[in-house]
Amino acid sequence: MKKKGDLKKSLEKYWKAIITFLGAFWYFAWKDDSPQGWVVSIIIIFIFIKFIFFPVLSLVTGTSLPLAIVESCSMYHDGNVFSNFDGWWDKHESKYAPYIINDLDFRDFAFKNGFNKGDILFIVGAKPEKLEVGDVIIFNAGRNNPIIHRIRTIENTEGKYTFSTIGDNNNGQLSIEKEISSEQLVGKALPIRLPYIGWLKLAFYEPSRPVSEKGFCDER
Repeated sequence: MKKKGDLKKSLEKYWKAIITFLGAFWYFAWKDDSPQGWVVSIIIIFIFIKFIFFPVLSLVTGTSLPLAIVESCSMYHDGNVFSNFDGWWDKHESKYAPYIINDLDFRDFAFKNGFNKGDILFIVGAKPEKLEVGDVIIFNAGRNNPIIHRIRTIENTEGKYTFSTIGDNNNGQLSIEKEISSEQLVGKALPIRLPYIGWLKLAFYEPSRPVSEKGFCDER
């Protein structure tokens, strides 16, 4: 009985020590306004986002990239969220006419007014057979970062899907987006976005970008 009592006291002692440590750590990380406290807080937030938040979000959305920062102006429409669709369509109609896509079709597409450099998009996994012309997809193309463009054509050859895309603000297709395989797909963009928030990250990389890719967007 004595040994059982000693064990109980030891466990209580260790438990109190753990509670005391956690309390002190919590105060240091979240209540302490010293530089050291701020550093610890930032480290904790970073660890949470990288090793808990993003893995869980990836699991829920079914894609390895559930949030994507738009890094170029290839999908920009003049005026952004206040874009005049009719004015934009008059300038870009010729890109879609050969593919039997008219203005009424485009009005039903997600992001019919495009999106802007620095926006954050929400991405979900997408099965090739569920994608449609007009969907905005994100895909790997052998570059440092994936490309986010709109599907212009879909081909199904004996169950093997290939896609071609184009940027709303581009005058033509890139060679790397004329034949996109299902294996290149990262996901599909949901029709919601966080405007400009991505600039908090992009601002650090702007100085190293080519001159043609720097700064805010304008219509081509």
